[in-house]
Amino acid sequence: MNMKKLVLSLLLIVAAGTTLLQAQDTLPKFSLKNVGNNRIIIGWTNTFESIKQISIQRSFDSLKGFKTILTVADPTIPQNGYMDTKATNDHMFYRLYIMLDKGVYFFSDTKRPVKDSMQKTDPITNKLIDKFPGTDSVAVPNIGNNKPRPNAFTPSLYVYTHRDGYVRISLPDEEKPKKYSIKFFDDTDTFIFELKEIKEKEFKIDKTNFYRAGWFRFELYEDGKLFEKHKFYLDKELVPTP
Repeated sequence: MNMKKLVLSLLLIVAAGTTLLQAQDTLPKFSLKNVGNNRIIIGWTNTFESIKQISIQRSFDSLKGFKTILTVADPTIPQNGYMDTKATNDHMFYRLYIMLDKGVYFFSDTKRPVKDSMQKTDPITNKLIDKFPGTDSVAVPNIGNNKPRPNAFTPSLYVYTHRDGYVRISLPDEEKPKKYSIKFFDDTDTFIFELKEIKEKEFKIDKTNFYRAGWFRFELYEDGKLFEKHKFYLDKELVPTP
């Protein structure tokens, strides 16, 4: 590569990184842009004083089927992001799973990527550039070594703690109606209560139903058969004192 092309590449990389930083939103909000060529850029600014984990999740649907595609290696970085190049299409849904101190976790709102309509001018040729140059990582600042953490906690997609402190239920939206029930237990496997013949697909359980903070287990049944067995955490600040 000659000096002229090297200078051009460096200028474009700096411009792309600066653009992403300016477009980032503060957690739990995040920016999501479709920059073309099957590349989706997720970016955010972290202002949480104590944050333990950030995972990016993707789904074909806005309510179900979310799967973790990346757990960020260092969630404490103030400004971070990731470029997704393996999505089936460019209009899938994304959300962030965020874990704070003491096991408190919640999900961000769900959103779809928007087209990045910004165009750049090549400083040497003075021609318009309609896409980011180079490799998949050039527009992602401070990404570091984003290998998934093998011991990272992945919450249930159906029963989980929302950022408002409530336990949110999001049952599968099946074409054929099915009967669902949920049993709740504390961390010593002591039975607490059960929801039988649930009618709603989306609803919240008031935190006052749980008498203390900490980890809780649940068993989700579909047509009488165990569908999922998992756990969630309630922070002491979110549970009223008796």
